[in-house]
Amino acid sequence: MHNFKTSLYTIMTFVRIDTKRYFRDRLAIFFTVVFPLIFLFVFGSFNSGDNNISFRVALINQSDSSFSKDFAKGTRDSEIFDVSKDATTLDQAKELMSKSQIDATIVLPSDFGDITEGTNTPSGQARLLYTQNNEQSGAALASVLNAQFKEINNQLVPVTVPFTVKTQQLKEKSLSPFDYTFAGLLGFAIIGMGIFGPVNVFPELKKMGILRRLSTTPITVWQYFLSTMIGQLVVGAFALSTMFLVAILVFNLNIVGNYFELAAFLMLGVITILGIGLALGGWAKNERQAAPLSNIIVFPMMFLSGTFFPRFLMPDWLQNVSAFLPLTPIIDGIRLIATEGQHLWEIGPQIGMVLAWMVIIYIIAFRVFRWE
Repeated sequence: MHNFKTSLYTIMTFVRIDTKRYFRDRLAIFFTVVFPLIFLFVFGSFNSGDNNISFRVALINQSDSSFSKDFAKGTRDSEIFDVSKDATTLDQAKELMSKSQIDATIVLPSDFGDITEGTNTPSGQARLLYTQNNEQSGAALASVLNAQFKEINNQLVPVTVPFTVKTQQLKEKSLSPFDYTFAGLLGFAIIGMGIFGPVNVFPELKKMGILRRLSTTPITVWQYFLSTMIGQLVVGAFALSTMFLVAILVFNLNIVGNYFELAAFLMLGVITILGIGLALGGWAKNERQAAPLSNIIVFPMMFLSGTFFPRFLMPDWLQNVSAFLPLTPIIDGIRLIATEGQHLWEIGPQIGMVLAWMVIIYIIAFRVFRWE
């Protein structure tokens, strides 16, 4: 009992030392908190913006009819069209298109909106101009305009069509781009705090002779590892909570699953990846050995585990290979809990793979660790 209390006191003492050292180290805070937040804002800006389709166009109205004026006003007020104010003539519009400052030009001819004899309804044909490099935008814009004119035509000349389509919204929620990306960003943050933390700290402690002096004390490797692990969990909770707070407040992150189950799985992921950092940092004598090794391990996981883009876009053979990387089941498990609402007992394959890697990694870490 006395030995257990002594061991616990030793472990908690080193936890306090490691935690204080982290919050005093601006560089460590940058790489574990600020750096992942930079990626969060970059990818969040790409993926969580307004999903409404918008076309940059010039509108040249050559008609004096009241219908053309109403149509032009409606187009300028529409959220679909971003009408340029710099093009009042066709020549100006062509110049803007040549510089790719607008996608296309809508021309309303002089007879657009004139009343057709015998029908007492306005008619006309709008022209849509676009360049070769904007062919896709031009085709999409033509479809939008045809849909708008079809609605106007139905109001002017009601027609009963024999075939229709009925839409139905399903209750199931689909992944938003940002929700899917956020799980990968969490994986990126876990790599930063789990690998780069020990890899940067351990060689420095060896250089200063601190670890060599510790080896002369009663502290054992497992006690030192456990204290580092607990301290890293405190750091991880702080860093990941900051990411969640920013993602929810700024980018409207929607977590479908249980927060406590997600937090538990994240801590499991942090502990597993931390083992890689302990192995690399514990084995390396100095920064020149640690940096290349960490990069060799980190970059394949960063790009093949679904951190920045989904794995289903990869070739089948590469998906099969990347499935066995330590970070892959962690990111997959985060996505399953956060975006699909699955429980821990429903992601057994991911948890099993993470636990298997944890055992392998820590066996290696204990064997290769050296105090100097």
